Amino acid sequence: MHWADVIAEEVANTCEHPLIATGISPTGIIHVGSLREAITGESVRSAVEAKGKEVRLIYLIDSFDPLRKRYDFLPEEFEKYVGMPISRIPCPCGKHKNYAHHFVQPFLDAVDSLGVKCEIIWTHELYEKGVFAECIDKTFQKRQEIIQILHEVTGKEAKADYAPYNPVCEKCGRFTHPIFDSYSFPFVEYDCICGHHGKADVRKADGKLTWRLEWPAKWMVFGTSAEPFGKDHAAAGGSYDSGKRIIAEIFGGKAPYPIPYEFVQLKGVGQMHKSLGCPVTGLDAIHMTPPEVLNYLFLRVNPSRAIDYDSGLGMLDMSDEYDRMERLYFGGEWTESEDNSVRAYAIAQHNHIPEQLPVQISYRHLVNLVQMADDFDGVMEILSRTQDMSAATEDDIERLKRRVSCVRYWLNGFAPDMVKFSILQAVPSDMEITMNEKVYFQALVKRMNDCVWDADTISGVISDIAKTQPIGTKGAFKALYKIFIGKDKGPRLGAFLASMNQKFVVNRLIQASN
Repeated sequence: MHWADVIAEEVANTCEHPLIATGISPTGIIHVGSLREAITGESVRSAVEAKGKEVRLIYLIDSFDPLRKRYDFLPEEFEKYVGMPISRIPCPCGKHKNYAHHFVQPFLDAVDSLGVKCEIIWTHELYEKGVFAECIDKTFQKRQEIIQILHEVTGKEAKADYAPYNPVCEKCGRFTHPIFDSYSFPFVEYDCICGHHGKADVRKADGKLTWRLEWPAKWMVFGTSAEPFGKDHAAAGGSYDSGKRIIAEIFGGKAPYPIPYEFVQLKGVGQMHKSLGCPVTGLDAIHMTPPEVLNYLFLRVNPSRAIDYDSGLGMLDMSDEYDRMERLYFGGEWTESEDNSVRAYAIAQHNHIPEQLPVQISYRHLVNLVQMADDFDGVMEILSRTQDMSAATEDDIERLKRRVSCVRYWLNGFAPDMVKFSILQAVPSDMEITMNEKVYFQALVKRMNDCVWDADTISGVISDIAKTQPIGTKGAFKALYKIFIGKDKGPRLGAFLASMNQKFVVNRLIQASN
């Protein structure tokens, strides 16, 4: 049974109205690994839904978190905002509501393309509405019990000045420390290091709970049934262990079913965005990976296993694997070892599996076609030379458009140079062509003028003639790549030439043989 089905069965059997929660703290550039939480949450939601349960998925944006430091990607002027809630810091580009919106909104817009059906909830708005007021009140009333719980769970020294709630200074705008004995619901006083003495109202966004208290407070407020989270929170003595006790002993609730996941590791030559010089972001992954394939990438392995995300050639391998699982699913037969991967394919559709096998155009083939055409219409024109697209549905065409868009993004930032090419408009006048190559091209012209124009036939002709010529097969391939793309290596030659107009290919051979 697939891991998402196991979790869904547990949640469906123990919760009348299940709620799955995920979240993110948008304090900076969002790494591709952040997608694992969203996709894991959606996979469980859709698996629970498939069991006939009404289920919600919420995505909590920790927009009231402080900016802990000025990151390298921020202008020097942002130094003055360190320690302030990110919802109250200006947008770095001036196009969004605030700092938090700047980093998370494009990501949220793109996540929608993955089919993640979630409700977006901004934490700073929860504080503004007083949603956490009751929980904050309990943390002040039971602060000594909280200190003891954290000591027992973490093994760290019990600090008498531990503050479960930090006010925001009304003068400098930074989080500061409360004066505990001044607390009387709903107010607590504070002395800020900026010199200001003030009073915070826990029913407003005048302050926030620290992470180890805020997390179980969210569970309590929303009645969370299950939640995926990084393995660091699941470590012994981590925030999930303390959260379990705090929600039970302080707030009087129950911890959600835990779904800890391993981190995503960047792998391969494409792990850095070549034009920006920064690691692969979640937005990059969404733009260069077909959504169904990206879902599959995260669902094919158990959350407890690490994922190697290869934004180089690994992108082609993963797309090929996805397409193969799709064919197995619709073929109705697969081996026991393939069962989990085929089920991952089905879950990746989030309960919207196509009625029949979609028209499949491999990602590898599209990499070639995209570099031969200026736009999608051009891709379709080239594709029509080698593939019958008459049975393609509107959904097939839309899927193909998405893949073409993803390929272009990949080629422009992450693809290794070895797969990139452009077709020469003509043979350069200074290109060196040997006599053996010219003789070979002349022989090819005679056969290619009237041969059946498909990849297998062309490959056969290229090899058959090469074997009878001094140039040899290896030399023939190098010579052909040279006159068409100016390189000695390139796409699979038969399919590549078959994608071109037959007359164009023959004329190029004639030009190169003179």
